[in-house]
Amino acid sequence: MTEHALDLVGVRPAHYISFNGDDAQLIDGLVIDEALACVSVNGLELATFMCTPRDLTELALGFLYNESVINGLDDVRAHHTSKNGECVDVWLHNMAFERPRRAIITAGCGGGLTFDDLSGVYEPLASELRATPQQLATMMKQLHLGAELYQSARGVHTAVLAEPDPSGGGRVLLQVEDIGRHNCLDKLQGAALLAGISTQNRILLSSGRISSEMINKARRLETPIVCSRTSPTSLSVALAEAWNITIVAYVRQDRMRVYTHPERIISDAVNQ
Repeated sequence: MTEHALDLVGVRPAHYISFNGDDAQLIDGLVIDEALACVSVNGLELATFMCTPRDLTELALGFLYNESVINGLDDVRAHHTSKNGECVDVWLHNMAFERPRRAIITAGCGGGLTFDDLSGVYEPLASELRATPQQLATMMKQLHLGAELYQSARGVHTAVLAEPDPSGGGRVLLQVEDIGRHNCLDKLQGAALLAGISTQNRILLSSGRISSEMINKARRLETPIVCSRTSPTSLSVALAEAWNITIVAYVRQDRMRVYTHPERIISDAVNQ
């Protein structure tokens, strides 16, 4: 365990016994930190998350954006994190905001929450974005290599906002990590808001399963290509088909599966 790893926010020291055949070794290692964090709006608690306790401002602002509570930082009058680091208070210019009555617990790990019924009618995304399988594989490799917490302790998801590079590779714009794959998308949106980076017409890559709430957030981010190292669900495929979003799953170097709108993936095999 390196000195740098001990300084990481989001991990805690742990001792475990590693077995390799008949050989047993006591290891001083790390585990991913898991904690409760809440988001309040205008002084009223809106949501509580199980999450990795880092980038909580990004998590709060991204969640509010993805749930259509805000449409940008211009809607936010002030925000701050409590002294104990467990709650982010957000104050809007709209003091008449009321907490939605209906909350849906989603399939997201860590206890996903949305106020969207996931069946709302979005217009299909209009985008001319294209990428090659090689570019997507390069971006997924960058996601893995840039996952600082995962490299130190495993047990955490990561998400990346990226764009194709004219040289044939890909460029990572933002990367976040959290125990919840859905939290990653909220953190990614929040980071983009704070950095003044548009998510529109970019590529979203995730280490986690692409479920309905993930595609719902991707549609809010307006990312026309969504990639994962693992699988989509039936509802996410149906929503992506309707919203003109390309789902690319099981991305492994030269192997991947394109489930919807394959015309965005530049390949002779796909477009012949």
